[in-house]
Amino acid sequence: MNNAQLLQALDSYAKRCDGEEDGFVRAMHSFVTSEPEPFSRQTAAGHITASAWILDTNRTHALLCHHRKLDMWIQLGGHLEPSLDESVQAGALREAYEESGLSAIEVLSPDIFDIDIHAIPAHGDEPEHLHYDVRYLFAARSANTVQLTPESKELAWLRFDEIHKVSTEASLLRMVKKAKQFLRESAL
Repeated sequence: MNNAQLLQALDSYAKRCDGEEDGFVRAMHSFVTSEPEPFSRQTAAGHITASAWILDTNRTHALLCHHRKLDMWIQLGGHLEPSLDESVQAGALREAYEESGLSAIEVLSPDIFDIDIHAIPAHGDEPEHLHYDVRYLFAARSANTVQLTPESKELAWLRFDEIHKVSTEASLLRMVKKAKQFLRESAL
């Protein structure tokens, strides 16, 4: 995992993202170029994290978790493990497997699907900090059993048109919109 690889992916993403995310792209680019260890959880101000937006095989549902510490519905994901993850996407895929218990997950696109920068509240000895979250698009069979981990209160396959009922989080709703757009474009 290296800065240049992520910067190249961000530059590619910047060409196709909507105006809503321009500020995120600039801030993440600045963070990666100015911070000596942007992938390290030890970087107190914040760090790059990786997430997975997982669609079911019918492409009508997304797998979400009700996060225990944050007490909200979000996509699967978390901290990068530099000794395990050769890329941010590899970290997102590892997190998806670890947090879902799924046995097979398909990469739908090698490109960044979404990015978001958000504050994580202080917890225990860990002060408030930022997650510079890079998200990738995957798919899995919803018929496969998922396993709850200690990080989540619940895991559920939620229909795109029902996600707004469990969350008003802008980035989550943005990913629903992007998934629909991706599916329309890939059907062409």
